[in-house]
Amino acid sequence: MSLDSDTSSQGGDRRSFRQITRDRLLFEMLRSTRKDSKSTWKVLIMDKFTVKIMSYACKMADITEEGVSLVEDLYKRRQPLPSLDAIYFIQPTKENIVMFLSDMSGRSPLYKKAYVFFSSPIQKELVAQIKKDSSVLPRIGALSEMNLEYFAIDSQGFVTDHERALEELFSENAEGSHKYNACLNTMATRISTVFASMREFPRVHYRVAKTIDACTMTTLRDLIPTKLAAGVWNFLAKYKTTIPEFPQTETCELLIVDRSIDQIAPIIHEWTYDAMCHDLLCMDGNKYVHEVPSKNGSATEKKEVLLEDHDPVWLELRHAHIADASERLHDKMTNFISKNRAAQLHQARTGGELSTRDLQKMVQALPQYSDQIDKLSLHVEIAGKLNNIIREQSLRDVGQLEQDLVFGDAGTKELINFLRTQLGVSRENKLRLLMIYASLNPEKFESDKGVKLMQLAGLSADDMIAVNNMRCLCGPDTKKSLGGGFTLKFDINKKKHAHRKERTGEESAWALSRFYPVLEELIEKLSKGELPKDEYNCMNDPSPSAHGPSTSTSVRTSPVHSMRSRRTGGTWARPRGSDDGYSSDSVLKHASSDFKKLGQRIFVFVIGGATRSELRAAHNLTSKLKREIILGSSSLDDPPQFITKLKLMSAEELTLDDLQI
Repeated sequence: MSLDSDTSSQGGDRRSFRQITRDRLLFEMLRSTRKDSKSTWKVLIMDKFTVKIMSYACKMADITEEGVSLVEDLYKRRQPLPSLDAIYFIQPTKENIVMFLSDMSGRSPLYKKAYVFFSSPIQKELVAQIKKDSSVLPRIGALSEMNLEYFAIDSQGFVTDHERALEELFSENAEGSHKYNACLNTMATRISTVFASMREFPRVHYRVAKTIDACTMTTLRDLIPTKLAAGVWNFLAKYKTTIPEFPQTETCELLIVDRSIDQIAPIIHEWTYDAMCHDLLCMDGNKYVHEVPSKNGSATEKKEVLLEDHDPVWLELRHAHIADASERLHDKMTNFISKNRAAQLHQARTGGELSTRDLQKMVQALPQYSDQIDKLSLHVEIAGKLNNIIREQSLRDVGQLEQDLVFGDAGTKELINFLRTQLGVSRENKLRLLMIYASLNPEKFESDKGVKLMQLAGLSADDMIAVNNMRCLCGPDTKKSLGGGFTLKFDINKKKHAHRKERTGEESAWALSRFYPVLEELIEKLSKGELPKDEYNCMNDPSPSAHGPSTSTSVRTSPVHSMRSRRTGGTWARPRGSDDGYSSDSVLKHASSDFKKLGQRIFVFVIGGATRSELRAAHNLTSKLKREIILGSSSLDDPPQFITKLKLMSAEELTLDDLQI
């Protein structure tokens, strides 16, 4: 028995990110125990974190197929099964080692033999503690570092599960605290295990600390990307010597940034189907609850469904504009009726279009079409709900002002007018407008001008905390106001200026789709080797075989994140059959079928929470750049979650129950 690192090489592997993660767990871990084990069935024991790793990547049926008959929680009291072998997939913590030794030591161990897999590198002291117990040692079939400690939340996305990263890293009291260092260290560990799993050795790019001049002290807040990059680099250096066949030269790109690069993306209304579902519907993760007719047909019952990749309709529509998604669903419905004789007869009998409830009732009568009707009726219902919310909450007007503020087509005057006249707009949407305005004009909130605006919007005290905490993500304040206080009298005749520049040649067929995340532009610049050297450094010198020009030869020095390009044009309707190569079905068609032809991967990690618009950009750019883009973050946040986290940044005594969202 020895402490082995994982041994199968994935060099040049062109499976998708989540597929590689799944295969490592099922084959490299679970299946590897078969050769030495005499037990046909095994028990799989996990802690609270590793069970989530497994659930994001694998289904229960996959685990059972690999010979697991029972899944257990390490910290729950378990029945002794001395005739069965056990597989432990656990984090290498002192507490977990104590629990493992308690299970397997003494005269009556819980299991016959133990195959132990750690999610990340284990300290030598803990290995020594295991080896010291002479009764446990002969019962260990394997002791291995899997180096897989992240949640694969998407085929091209992962999170490190640091839900409180904003609070622990960016709040005013965070600097130098134990939580600050612990958060960064754990984050670095988990990011590095992504590269261990993928057998990739990246060029590590990171946003450098922003300083105004030599006299200004750089804060720990500004150094967060630098510190994380150094932590990841240290782990990667160890992997080169400890993991067999780990690449010795660079094979991909990694860009580390924090939430300060784009404070608007987490707040602004995103108009794609996926983003609107998670923003406007009260979903629990990817779980959606809807009502379906009961089996006896007399009433309705609630049914939970997961909006995930196994649903082909969701997979096709998730990145489509809500209006596009609605049109496509209409087309699918029409197509279904035209090809389904029973549906045609039903329509002829009722003399009208099929309703969602009609379709659901047909499920019971047409088993052969049940899955198709189920999926179709589900998404017809969801799209209908979203369109109703858009109308009821006047979201088109809110969204128009949001984008006009960002692109300089509206300013203080228009915002004040909107707050005074649009009385039906919810407090939550007014809060989001104010947060966007504060992000674009932080200097306005240094005196009572911002307070008066928030009072005009009718914001609560904790709403005001969220607006004020936007400053924590701004970095050094380069726009300090030189004047004194003022009253609610603004320079409304001052010429409005765009905070994001125009970019022609990328017209969108849809209204309210001008906005896109800054990260999209950064990824394109990274792919071309055009990241500005004064804003982004690289931990290693690119090797000559690097894809595209190296960042060290870049001559671009204009600030990448200072402007956001405008996509012009756009109506709420689109020509039928058009395909701009960016719709989700195009990405599926081209990116998945040509996966082996893709160039070097690009990994991007956002400290402080990523957005669904940024995840969409990763999918879209995979098709456009012919390189698999993998987005990582401390968490994936929808606007309500992000706002809650901002409020928690300056309220240690505040709990989630105290907050109004």
